[in-house]
Amino acid sequence: MAESFTELFEQSLSAIEMVPGSIVTATVEDIDNEVVIVDAGLKSEGVIPRSQFLDDKGEFTLRVGDQVKVAMEVVDDGSGATRLSREKARRAECWQMLEDAFSNGKAVQGMMNGRVKGGFTVDINDIRAFLPGSLVDMRPLRETAHLEGRPLDFKVIKLDQKRNNVVVSRRAVLEEENSAEREELLASLREGQEIKGVVKNLTDYGAFVDLGGVDGLLHITDMAWRRVRHPSEVVNVGDEVMVKILKFDREKSRVSLGIKQLGDDPWVDITRRYPEHARVPAVVTNLTDYGCFAEIEEGVEGLVHVSEMDWTNKNVHPSKVVAVGDNIEVMVLDIDEERRRISLGIKQCRPNPWNEFAVNFTKGQRVAGRIKSITDFGIFIGLDGGIDGLVHLSDISWTEQGETAVRRYSKGEEVETVILAVDAERERISLGIKQLDQDAFTDYINANDRGSVVKGEVVAVEPKEGVVRLAAEVDGVIKAAEISMDRVEDVRNALKVGDEVEAKIVSVDRKNRVIGLSIKAKLQDDERSNLRDHQTREPEYQRGPTTLGDLIKRQMDKSGDRLRDADA
Repeated sequence: MAESFTELFEQSLSAIEMVPGSIVTATVEDIDNEVVIVDAGLKSEGVIPRSQFLDDKGEFTLRVGDQVKVAMEVVDDGSGATRLSREKARRAECWQMLEDAFSNGKAVQGMMNGRVKGGFTVDINDIRAFLPGSLVDMRPLRETAHLEGRPLDFKVIKLDQKRNNVVVSRRAVLEEENSAEREELLASLREGQEIKGVVKNLTDYGAFVDLGGVDGLLHITDMAWRRVRHPSEVVNVGDEVMVKILKFDREKSRVSLGIKQLGDDPWVDITRRYPEHARVPAVVTNLTDYGCFAEIEEGVEGLVHVSEMDWTNKNVHPSKVVAVGDNIEVMVLDIDEERRRISLGIKQCRPNPWNEFAVNFTKGQRVAGRIKSITDFGIFIGLDGGIDGLVHLSDISWTEQGETAVRRYSKGEEVETVILAVDAERERISLGIKQLDQDAFTDYINANDRGSVVKGEVVAVEPKEGVVRLAAEVDGVIKAAEISMDRVEDVRNALKVGDEVEAKIVSVDRKNRVIGLSIKAKLQDDERSNLRDHQTREPEYQRGPTTLGDLIKRQMDKSGDRLRDADA
């Protein structure tokens, strides 16, 4: 007896696993702008949103009659319809593919699209996997921008569908791919060889270069003959570069590379090309707190210390004088070939204001300027050319102490001074204010130097000394021991204020402006003078004996005269 259509249909349903999540093959029956209608051999056709059939590029390529895998979401939604999903079927297919790759050690293709703690996320179809940072490459990478957003091969190293946990490794793929090529390359490498490579990663100390299965380190000091602050100044990730193998440890598979060694060392014979005091053009490459670095030729940088930047300001910050990229003229001050260091100067290429001042001004000339600062030892005056001159405390006033006289001046005040000395080599200019006026003390000493006898009036008396006014603003001092031939215990008993005295100048202290007087010395001089005058006027035979020898001689002469008289 032939089976009825109903029985055949029920048999077909029994062959399909009617369980939510089951994957079945369906045939596309119709397509419109919103949905795709499929026949999965069920009681009713399934309706699936068109968006679920878009490929990775967002394109729709499905046609009527195509067969697709779909997943059952709900067998009966209450109205007799079965809900199907292409997305869930695609996800299930992906899990199946991952399980197959995990079991057989096959590589899968995915795309790095995000950074998370400890690593990155990788999209493999509709499954999100985790890529630990240590497994991105054969060496740790600081920059991964060149890997993100493009298809890469990975190996599944951990899989747990229930927990939706997938862990992948790109490093495992690279190690497998490069094993044969690596061995072949290692066998061919030799020191001194020039080879092309691709920059894989940058660090603070250099760059790692892929030589075709073997990574080499291009240290920052071997990138250029000039000073390099960061590898990114010379190379970038993804750059193809020509390098030279400097060292090769076959056992540890370590390769040291260099770029600067491909060219000649610019430091060779540098003293001949740049003799001391030569002026050369340069470009500012870097600024620091202690100066700036300037490149005088490719690969040769020198330091312009802050003290060599400006004649007048030794502590100026380099940024106030130059900027990175400036074209400047410098002078070669010193070259240390062994340490590869060059000292340069900027100020030496500009007029020296100290030398110009020495040429334009002379000692004794008057100059005016504003007070820039007042210190414990004097006043600094701003002069032409941005330089300063110093008025020492001792050169402010003839009559006042410097500490007292300086209080009459204030910062910013314009004053007139006299140039006392100019030392351009030591960058010092000595000025004076008191020299603008005539000095009574100096005038008096010029007219009455040490040994002169002067007159004056006693203006002050103390037990040990008296003060004598010799001239306006000029005083002399008489100590007790210099008043009389006799011992004087108290000056007040010998001198009175108002007495006129005549004394001899016995000492002059120009620094402390003190004149030492002596009445006793004057009396002694007078006595000696009188004795000489007396001896000159008196006949020799009438002069009294002055010494024992004179007396004996005179007595003998008298005896001789008596004997001659008797004989006669």
